[in-house]
Amino acid sequence: MSRRRVVTLAALGTVIALALGVTVWTLIANDYGIHEERVTIAGPRGELHADLVTPIEHDGPHGLVIFVHDDGPADADRGDQYKPLWDSFAKAGYASLSWDKPGVDGAPGNWLDQSMHDRAAEVEAAISWAYSRPDLDATRIGLWGAGQAGLVIPEVLARRHNVRFATLVGPTVDWARQTRFEATADLGDASKPEVDAAARARAERVRLLRDGASHADYLRAKVDAEPLTATRWRFEETNIGADATADLGRISVPTLLILGGHDRVTDVDATEKAYRTHVPADLLTVKRFDDATHRITRNDIEYRDDLRVKAREMFAPRTVYAPGYLDALRVFARRNSR
Repeated sequence: MSRRRVVTLAALGTVIALALGVTVWTLIANDYGIHEERVTIAGPRGELHADLVTPIEHDGPHGLVIFVHDDGPADADRGDQYKPLWDSFAKAGYASLSWDKPGVDGAPGNWLDQSMHDRAAEVEAAISWAYSRPDLDATRIGLWGAGQAGLVIPEVLARRHNVRFATLVGPTVDWARQTRFEATADLGDASKPEVDAAARARAERVRLLRDGASHADYLRAKVDAEPLTATRWRFEETNIGADATADLGRISVPTLLILGGHDRVTDVDATEKAYRTHVPADLLTVKRFDDATHRITRNDIEYRDDLRVKAREMFAPRTVYAPGYLDALRVFARRNSR
């Protein structure tokens, strides 16, 4: 055999070995201890198309964590982002339930037609549905939610007394205040005049929304460089008055508040103050991840869009999240499972 052929075969063997190694590593990194089942729930305004995720290594009936999405269109697993979280809850013996927002992936309706009260009604429908499943222990129901879910979960907790615990990640407390915060939170090294101009423009948007201005009036005001669509304007107008403050004072279950030090969506200092002021101290646990973003992903990779980040998301999805976050979910759920 010629030396060139030997070298070529050796190189081919190396490529095959590397490919097999990557494949094995990917399988290990994405090997979650969960079983996924597609279910349909009778919702308040149409069917909810949901994923029920149960632990493989724990015998049922399982406790259940109901997921409540942040803002924006979202399918049940939020583009696979939830799977590491589901796995953490599974390690604590909990199933997870999450559904496509209305209008997403063929689900009936349109999420932009919803108020926060409508979203709370969905969660209550899911709680009621859990009682119909013999593999679920409806006496052990928890809620997990991020961002906009902060305007949903407290309402549910204020009305339902069959929820065991709640975990809120960078939750919104006041829609209008958050709208103003977002205007300047991501400006980075912008000059003070630029920051002040952005704040004034967003304050004017809030005023127009509160006054019930039409979308045409909003466009004429030219307060946003990239104007909201008519459907988004209607959604904002419906929810501009949403405020969870009163409901925070009615929370009566253990609550884990998780905040990221580099959150560019939620004013985490104001949120923490509101929770500490209104939620009974013996029920509230606050965990801050200083180097984490709104989703409690690592700040050093959240806003990068390169191959290394994509590779991490594919080959090591758990490492996208801030160290300790997934463990915090598991520990808190387990602590409140008795």
